[in-house]
Amino acid sequence: MVQVRVKEGMLEGELCEDEIGGTFFSFRGIPYAEPPIESNIRFNTFLPPQPKKAWDGVRDAKKFGPICCQCNLNKEDVAPSASEDCLFLNVYTPDIKPKNALPVMFYIHGGGLVSGSGNDDMYGPEFLVRHDVILVTFNYRLEILGFLCLDTEDIPGNAGMKDQVAALRWVNENIASFGGDSKNITIFGHSAGGLSVSYHLISPMSKGLFQRAMVMSGSLTCPWGQMFEPRERGLALARKLGCYSEDDKELYEFFKHQPVEKLIGVQIPITFSEKGKGLYDLMFGVVDEKQFGNTERFIFGDVIEKLRNGIHEGVELVMGYVEDEGLIHLRIGISLEETCNYANEFREFFVPKLIAHNCTLAQQFEIGRKMKHFYFKDEVVTMVNLKELVKFNSLHIFTYPMFQLARSCSLKNKVYFYKFTGKTERNFMVRSLSLEKFVGDKIPVCHADEINYIFPMKKENLKINKNAKSFKIINHTTKLFTNFAKYGNPTQEGMFGLQWTPYKMNEQSYLDINENLTIGFKPDKVAPDGDTTAGLNSSGFGLAENVSRAYDM
Repeated sequence: MVQVRVKEGMLEGELCEDEIGGTFFSFRGIPYAEPPIESNIRFNTFLPPQPKKAWDGVRDAKKFGPICCQCNLNKEDVAPSASEDCLFLNVYTPDIKPKNALPVMFYIHGGGLVSGSGNDDMYGPEFLVRHDVILVTFNYRLEILGFLCLDTEDIPGNAGMKDQVAALRWVNENIASFGGDSKNITIFGHSAGGLSVSYHLISPMSKGLFQRAMVMSGSLTCPWGQMFEPRERGLALARKLGCYSEDDKELYEFFKHQPVEKLIGVQIPITFSEKGKGLYDLMFGVVDEKQFGNTERFIFGDVIEKLRNGIHEGVELVMGYVEDEGLIHLRIGISLEETCNYANEFREFFVPKLIAHNCTLAQQFEIGRKMKHFYFKDEVVTMVNLKELVKFNSLHIFTYPMFQLARSCSLKNKVYFYKFTGKTERNFMVRSLSLEKFVGDKIPVCHADEINYIFPMKKENLKINKNAKSFKIINHTTKLFTNFAKYGNPTQEGMFGLQWTPYKMNEQSYLDINENLTIGFKPDKVAPDGDTTAGLNSSGFGLAENVSRAYDM
């Protein structure tokens, strides 16, 4: 039994042992904000969270709180452990009263803004806290409940992102009670979590709440990273659920009283691109907020322009991607056969979303023609050569956008760039996606495989063998990332026999993370014509300036 006092009251956690041979203190299910629902009545569902009120006595912090409402995987119903009362976080610390305050790592889970939680079935602390850092994980509102936007005072959007800010504020106010340093906080996230981190880099609400950030395989520069026409999406959702009104108050009352089962898991693509490319795009996400009174806005204005103007001053960054990111898109959205058909029938299939929104149809055809020629040499796309489509997906959905972010941020901030290529039995995503026949004997590094070397992933029953290659990669990855959280330098103290140097446009240096760490330069050719900006700038295709502006930072 171990107790700590936070701003709202007393918490009782527990001392835990891990299978690696270490111990840590665990505090689970800590409410960081008031629930947006009470007695099944939604009074704050689509609005920013409110600070948690104080409680009497000692609150039990040995169990996780409910996860936020989301679909049960592979089923159409809501996950049974989900609730609208879900704003909880978890703190894991190696020492409650250390001699010196410990660095804090604040993890934002991925899941496309529609699934996931901060629970230890996926994001346990064992690999990280043994390096003398504190890990914080948490839940934030997802799906419609977290990201519906009607551009109104009642439903302004970005509720889920404001949950993240509220959790960060709670950590700043309370982490000292767990032995943490509120002036040394690193936020990090993967996929939609990486997208979230990239927005925190420019959000006025997040400024000053963290000192370092790690952006992993997801960014606001990704084609799925920026939301457009949020109100139209909300109206389309209302119509699908049977409400044809466009009156703001009527819409609010309609959504407020809908059973959660009707709101979760609804797909409402409003463009052919979204329909044809399945889940490449998010149906609901981060939006440009309108101003209503003195209410704080998470983000507003042109986010690409904000990146160009610079992220928060002094924030240091690690960012990167894995070798075979695009494999994941062979198992979400449309079928493999439909993918081949669309790729052959529609030239614009090969046009990234941000480009498509900034050029004419004729320009889209020309871009699509060149991109298809670059990857397929004008051959018909079939199941035989579908691996080239994986390469295309990897580059335009994940890899190139990560380079864009690095290019922009490195002008004023320190950026360390990596490519993860580790291949061991812990790379379970290909099995999870049932793609064994597609990849053959090869062990790929699919989207999310690197997470298995940062967290134990209890859900997947991945065994830990201290003598295995996988454990060496676990040690490399967690030591690099916790060094960054501690010192701002992943290879501090001359570890690993190399120096990971910051990313610069003229060199484009990166660290290849594997069993053996190596420094490289310009990791991937990402475009036709040998153009390192994906051939999408005005010189590559003769496009108008606004097209170049969409993709070249």
